[in-house]
Amino acid sequence: QVQLVESGGGSVQAGGSLTLSCTVSGEIDRRFCLAWFRQASGKEREGVGTSDTIDRTSVRDSLKGRFTVSRNNTKNTLYLQMTSLKPEDTAMYFCAAGALCYTLRAADYQFWGQGTQVTVSS
Repeated sequence: QVQLVESGGGSVQAGGSLTLSCTVSGEIDRRFCLAWFRQASGKEREGVGTSDTIDRTSVRDSLKGRFTVSRNNTKNTLYLQMTSLKPEDTAMYFCAAGALCYTLRAADYQFWGQGTQVTVSS
């Protein structure tokens, strides 16, 4: 059974920073790619960034320069570093795992964590 557990969310003022972590455990194939998504209240789930099996990462164009995805395979952990946070970054952030890499479509990922809430106040 695959488990993904996010942590590191919280409340922060605009301009602040947060780093989210996603610990992966269980029978997950190292060929699986990981990704971060977010979902604001009343909105669809949106892809944030991905990490493939050899640590190549990508970030949604609109978030480049502020968000960074990284992966530590030794610790089975995916990270999302967020800087210069804005109120519109407020959302539940999820990590996901799937066999298809470099995609920001939620439907392409088979395993999901429960999410961690990020709230950015102005």
